Amino acid sequence: MTGTEPAPADKEASESSQGLARSLFRVSLPRWRGGRYSLSKLFFNFYLLAMGSFVAIAFTADFIISTAQRGITDDYARRFMRGTITLIEDELFRHPRTTWQRNIKELDEKFSYKLDIVERMSLDRRLTPVQVSKLDAGDIAIDHDGDIMYHRLGNSSQVLVVGPLAANRNPELAERLPLELRLRLLTWSLIGVIFGIALWFWVRPIWRDLESLRQTARDLGDGNFDARSPPAISQLIAPLSDTMNSMAERVQQLLATHRELSCGISHELRTPIARMRFALEMLTETDETAERERLWGMMEADLDELDHLIDTSLTYARFEREAPQPHFSSVQFDEWLADEVDSVRLLGRQLQITVDTEKLPEKLNVDLDRKAMPYALRNLLRNAFKYASRQIVVSAEVDGERILIHVDDDGIGIPPEERDHVFSAFTRLDRSRDRATGGYGLGLAIARRVLELHGGTATAEAAPLGGARFTLAWKAHQ
Repeated sequence: MTGTEPAPADKEASESSQGLARSLFRVSLPRWRGGRYSLSKLFFNFYLLAMGSFVAIAFTADFIISTAQRGITDDYARRFMRGTITLIEDELFRHPRTTWQRNIKELDEKFSYKLDIVERMSLDRRLTPVQVSKLDAGDIAIDHDGDIMYHRLGNSSQVLVVGPLAANRNPELAERLPLELRLRLLTWSLIGVIFGIALWFWVRPIWRDLESLRQTARDLGDGNFDARSPPAISQLIAPLSDTMNSMAERVQQLLATHRELSCGISHELRTPIARMRFALEMLTETDETAERERLWGMMEADLDELDHLIDTSLTYARFEREAPQPHFSSVQFDEWLADEVDSVRLLGRQLQITVDTEKLPEKLNVDLDRKAMPYALRNLLRNAFKYASRQIVVSAEVDGERILIHVDDDGIGIPPEERDHVFSAFTRLDRSRDRATGGYGLGLAIARRVLELHGGTATAEAAPLGGARFTLAWKAHQ
């Protein structure tokens, strides 16, 4: 079986399909600002986002924890300061109320935090209702915002104010705040640096993989459909890289199928169209009824041939474009095989067609796709009808876990070096017999695709009858 060089029209069809694929890839490529998105920009954007989120989470957690512990802290502060406040109160009650302001100033100089006395009514706007109720009940009210404690002096309208406790007058204690602040800043700086280094080593391989994917997509968009993305360094990008390569292989396969169908169909269409054109010219030049009927019959045969070519090509394209999901069902195999052969027996005309199932176990059930498998068997039978001289034998047997169907004819056979090529689309034996028998080289290609759906094979070899034997083999039970 040999092919011919594609005509200019075929080359144009092939180039147009590749151009369409290139345009689709170009549309799908991301629009990178400035043509390139820098690694440093990606790193800093991600660093700021991650670090900002981390700091926000830390401060939020600290706020929640401090709020939850506030009640415990208040109780501890009240117990801790109750003795001091009681001593100050006792000291004030030892003097007349008119001298309390002078006495509190004297005591204030002896404490590291501020002491003062204010009127009860001045605190209504400063304290919350809960704090006011505690103050009126004789308890210690704590203002968290100012870190100040309030205690009512007996039944008087005077309130002792202690604090702010943080603003102490001890130089050593005063230095604690800036020291603590410096330690916090140093800690957060170290955390930021360590996080940045770790993030850099994490982002860098991801960036390299993204660059490789971008370059592969650009190559595919430029029409280099052999381009593949290298193995990804990062496990995060590995599934995307595998998907990109699978997509590229699928696109390449679809383009090859499109090109193959375009070239093959363009060649196959020329012969019936040329015959129809010749018949139409002859019709205009003859008035004989018999000749006109003969020419009409020729044109009808050419139309049937064109219809069969289109139907077969669409079937092959469907299998090549996207393999349908097989739907297996169990059938009694000998009955199914006999029914399928009987459905096309009339096409064999005078040929002797025999079905041999003696090697099969009785009532053998086989799993197969009842919609797809008939395509394979009928195409093998049609091929045998074209080349057989007198006899065709369809037989079946079980070989281990596999079921085998043989279609034998007594035709001219197939040379060993061409037995695998006959399953390629638009491939036919380069013999004068082909022109007499017709065909497009698609039937055997469809048969092989159907068997691939079943996880099996379609092969060709010499037949015991002297012609060709085609064998379909797949697992009897899926």
